[in-house]
Amino acid sequence: MRFESCRWMALAVVLLAASGCDAPLPELDLDGPTAEWPHYGQGLDGLRYSPLDQIRPDNVAQLEEVWRYESGDYSEGNADLTRTSLQVTPIVVNERLIFCTPFNRVIALDPESGEELWQFDPELRQRKLHGAYPLTCRGVSYWRDDAANGEECRERIFTGTQDAELIALDAASGRPCADFGDNGRVALRDDLGDDVPPWEYYVTSAPLVIEDLVIVGALVADNVRADAPPGVVRAFDARTGKLAWAWDPVPPDQPSTPSEGPYRRATANVWAPMAADAARNLLFVPTGNASPDYFGGMRQGLDYYSSSVVALHTHGERAGEVAWRFQTVHHDLWDYDIGAQPTLFDLHTADGPIPAVAVSTKMGHVFVLDRESGEPLHPVKERPVPQGPASGEYLSPTQPFPVKPPTLYSPRLTPEDAWGLTFWDRDYCRREIESRRSEGLFTPPSVEGSVHYPGALGGINWGGGAIDPKTNVLVVNQSRVPTGVTLVPREEYEALPEEEKGVAEGGLPGTTKLYGEMRDTPYAVRRELLLSPLGMPCSAPPWGTLTAVDLNAGEIRWEIPLGSTRGQAPWPLWFDIGVPNIGGPLVTASGLVFIAATPDRYLRGFDLDSGEELWRADLPYAGHATPLTYRLHPDSRQFVVIAAGGHALSDPGDAIVAFALPEPQ
Repeated sequence: MRFESCRWMALAVVLLAASGCDAPLPELDLDGPTAEWPHYGQGLDGLRYSPLDQIRPDNVAQLEEVWRYESGDYSEGNADLTRTSLQVTPIVVNERLIFCTPFNRVIALDPESGEELWQFDPELRQRKLHGAYPLTCRGVSYWRDDAANGEECRERIFTGTQDAELIALDAASGRPCADFGDNGRVALRDDLGDDVPPWEYYVTSAPLVIEDLVIVGALVADNVRADAPPGVVRAFDARTGKLAWAWDPVPPDQPSTPSEGPYRRATANVWAPMAADAARNLLFVPTGNASPDYFGGMRQGLDYYSSSVVALHTHGERAGEVAWRFQTVHHDLWDYDIGAQPTLFDLHTADGPIPAVAVSTKMGHVFVLDRESGEPLHPVKERPVPQGPASGEYLSPTQPFPVKPPTLYSPRLTPEDAWGLTFWDRDYCRREIESRRSEGLFTPPSVEGSVHYPGALGGINWGGGAIDPKTNVLVVNQSRVPTGVTLVPREEYEALPEEEKGVAEGGLPGTTKLYGEMRDTPYAVRRELLLSPLGMPCSAPPWGTLTAVDLNAGEIRWEIPLGSTRGQAPWPLWFDIGVPNIGGPLVTASGLVFIAATPDRYLRGFDLDSGEELWRADLPYAGHATPLTYRLHPDSRQFVVIAAGGHALSDPGDAIVAFALPEPQ
């Protein structure tokens, strides 16, 4: 018996960087609510919740594919073109389903038929990225100008690109809005410095639109150099494209005007989706690491805002200023930046509802904070963590741990925990773990090598979670794969052959090793998956989970393995043991959870109360995105849609796939 290891090896690049049913068809319910999907997370609150209930636990097994759209925008990668990943969650507004492709084309479809209405091609120039990143675009945003005189660009679609442009399009036609920026475009890289190459700074997440502002952060390439591009968050006038305000994430005790340009270099960036409370004029930004990820001895306090959720004022005299911040990792050396969109909900207490924000992290932590102050609403304790930093480094003596809900991730991987299908596999994994520092969560990077469990994939990544606001049950998916992280002294790194470094191509073919140069520091970094000779993780399954958490009580409701070994193992050795996953869930008012995320090419439906799998459907490619659902008219069907386009975990593709209940005969 031999398992394919290439799929597991491909996961390192990410780290680093149907059932049939013969029952009678139920009568289609045409009396329920209707709803669109107007924002990336359904609402500005990021709940990923829909009030729709036409699809229910008792009829979800009857769902069938009703249309499929393929854009042709995908690539397996070559010398001139980076591999693609279709991670987008489309929006649905005013009879249009609108999404972006990995090449930043924006396409509008009829939501009920899948027929193309229009498309816009920005003629992307940056098609070859550095290191581990695929070409991707996770979403677009919508804005309606109620003060507009004419119809042209009264409704606008905003999209950010890998050319670091913010583009405004007419939602009806897809044509650029000439009055926005330079003929519809605002260049985001112009004020960042002349030495910022295109692959080092660009937009992947959907811009956030609140009232008359469109707000963007950006991806900053990890582990390239100490003076990485600025992590500035900027708000632009939605009509003109003029800069309204900018938040430069510089610590309060440091100069506000940097010497190297308008914004400070090497600050924490905001690459993940943001959320907003329009009534309170608050924007919630999840931050990444100050650069580089795995050595912070030269940051000089610039990680004050890193790995945090930061609330910013959006309007008024304090626009662009910090209302509060909550740091989930002090002096982050593990690439544990917050990838998940903050989620706004009302916590149910004995004294009544409290406006809250849930922050899900790569460590499997879920922090529940007061939305107005940032203070924890469930207890959080500072606990001692492993010490003994590398030369030139320093560590925080403690880290914050939520008491409720408890950590959703296994806390430690020891040599005794090594797993394998055979005795030889287990022995190999035991030696791999034994040869490195493995002291649990927050084991610091080291020259001798450290086990990071979870690694940079998480835990909970950008797919985030979904909350049922009636019960405040949060559903999140996680990956559980150990990573080896080694600091390589500069002289040793420089002596390596270029092909060994593997920097330019983002990894070494046939291996899980990935180097980061971390220029202008004493070390480079080498990261690798800890896999057995059969190509399977050295930790015991499940390697992926789906968990339901009662946020009111701070307790875990249920947890199940998510995903099967289909695609990673030869048939018939497919087991539902839980596999690494990228993407996120949605929940509906009828008590259903929909999620793809796994490389086995399934979209699944679960019972929210019990975690029981009620339905699964084949996809043409793996759906490493978050699904959406909508119902446009009282006499129409509810649709569930997923972008199926693969990832480094699975083959790339380009399909938008829609499911619905059968139409009445």
